[in-house]
Amino acid sequence: MQRELVERARLGDAEAFSSLAGPAADRLFAVAFRILRDHDRAEDATQRALIETWEHLPSLRDPDRFEAWTYRLVVRAAIREARRDAPWAAPLRLTDIELPAGGDPAAEVAANDELERAFRRLSPEHRAVLVLRYFAGLPEAKIAEIIGRSVGTVGSRLHYATRNLRGALEADARGVLMKGRVV
Repeated sequence: MQRELVERARLGDAEAFSSLAGPAADRLFAVAFRILRDHDRAEDATQRALIETWEHLPSLRDPDRFEAWTYRLVVRAAIREARRDAPWAAPLRLTDIELPAGGDPAAEVAANDELERAFRRLSPEHRAVLVLRYFAGLPEAKIAEIIGRSVGTVGSRLHYATRNLRGALEADARGVLMKGRVV
């Protein structure tokens, strides 16, 4: 079914493209948001990726690669957006948070905040591989295809991204301990 829609969209069928883009937009936005950590910038990156998808769809050689190709376009758009001369701090947005039963809500919020600060310190490329691996659940071979790098490079980026994330979390923890108080 999707292959047929891709084929029709490649020939300029706007209705077929809408049928493809509708369901894809949410997952592309989710990836862009997790890389950028900003709702408005993620929307911009998603829109750019969808526009590029429409414009370059006739050049897609393998319709079965449509999903991986759209991931590649949104990751590249998100990285370009992250590098733009925009304010680093994202505006505060309230979201619903599901807390585990019996857990300490204050501790959960503090842990999420620490992780968010550490994640923001990563390069856009490192954020992208972490999002594709741990949020989208993609294997390294698929990530390599999406970002246009070798599987070895993806493995290396995942290693360094994880190491840098851990280092940022540990540095924050040491900073809190050095001040002599727990925040």
